[in-house]
Amino acid sequence: MAPARAGCGDAAAFATIYSGAMMRRASDITLRRAPTHRADWAKLAIAALLLCFLCFAASPAFAQADPFAWFTHLFQPAEPPAHIVKRRPEMHRAAPKRAVRSTPARVTERPAESASAKPPAPATPPSYFVAVLGDSLGQMLEQGLAQAFTDRPDVAILRKAKENSGLVRDDFYDWTKAAQDLLASGEKINFAVMMIGSNDRQTLRDGKGGAFEPRSPQWNEAYAQRIEAIAALFRDKKIPLVWVGIPVLKSERLAADASAFNDLYREHAGKAGAVYVDVWEAFATEGGEYSAMGPDVNGQIVKLRAADGVHFTKAGARKLAHFVEPAIRRNLEDMAPQGAPQAPDIAAPAEANAPPPGAAPDEAAREAVEEPAEPPAAAPKPIAGPVLPLTGAARAPGGELASRAEAARSPAKQTLRQEQRLDPKPGRADDFSWPRP
Repeated sequence: MAPARAGCGDAAAFATIYSGAMMRRASDITLRRAPTHRADWAKLAIAALLLCFLCFAASPAFAQADPFAWFTHLFQPAEPPAHIVKRRPEMHRAAPKRAVRSTPARVTERPAESASAKPPAPATPPSYFVAVLGDSLGQMLEQGLAQAFTDRPDVAILRKAKENSGLVRDDFYDWTKAAQDLLASGEKINFAVMMIGSNDRQTLRDGKGGAFEPRSPQWNEAYAQRIEAIAALFRDKKIPLVWVGIPVLKSERLAADASAFNDLYREHAGKAGAVYVDVWEAFATEGGEYSAMGPDVNGQIVKLRAADGVHFTKAGARKLAHFVEPAIRRNLEDMAPQGAPQAPDIAAPAEANAPPPGAAPDEAAREAVEEPAEPPAAAPKPIAGPVLPLTGAARAPGGELASRAEAARSPAKQTLRQEQRLDPKPGRADDFSWPRP
């Protein structure tokens, strides 16, 4: 800022000196001769303008700004003042303070329970037990049966199935021995259900070291022996056994093997006293093919099979149990105790109003209450009334045939029905006599 101020000072000094010189020259010219020429007046005007310019340029602010800004502002219209919106200060009102009243805590006194109130009745303990055996399909059948018997708290569904088991691999899980142990354990079982076979499509090894390929004659013989052995165990214990077949499967090869297994279950389980239940068509289409969708127990089309094409959904398990449920309910009704015998009717004594022993006959007669005589019985009503012929002629009460008086002969009947011409009358439209009267 120091150099700028120095420059301004020099310019001011120069302007002052120059303006003074011009004024002196002008004064000399004025004194010497009157300004009669236009050139002299022009020089004076230029000198005045230059003086004004130098005066404005002498200020430090003008030295720093544009020196020609004043010329621009002379011809530029004034800008309208900007509309400044002043923001109103926000008024925050304090919320009124509420008077805090101290309310005493209410003490709710519960009425004392009456001594005569009865405690809630305990849940009905199960008295009928259904054991469900098999592989993972048997586990799903057990879930469906548990849902089917929710209305019977006295029925308990026992889960005795073993996942990944079968009748082939007795080294993994021996179902013959497991059934023996279950029946010998003393656990109450009223009904048994078996569903197995989804894992039996593999080599069967007997106890003698033999290995048989699936569905070979030796394999079928050994497999049938194990079916009969398990079914015979429940038959000997007099426990009803229902053997459920395998449903249609998604894989064609697995479905073919499952169909062959079902033939063995049907033949050999039935031979040992079990009841075979076929569910193949229940989960197949009309053409006998696999379908994951189908009607449930309510008739609604839903998904019944799982994505693997073997197992069931919750709705499918409930439908599977639907085909076993009737046999269980029939057996449950057969085992239900009969109703309590009705108490025999106690006959009233023949002589309820008999006089006490030792009483005199007259006193006994006076004490006896004379019963009112019963009204005479009405004549019995006949079963049917008199027989009247429907085609006979109607007769009057006197025996004559009922008839009605012949109606008076009317002109309309004579003309329209009998088609007879009426006699013309004079003056009527049908009077064609001539000459006119």
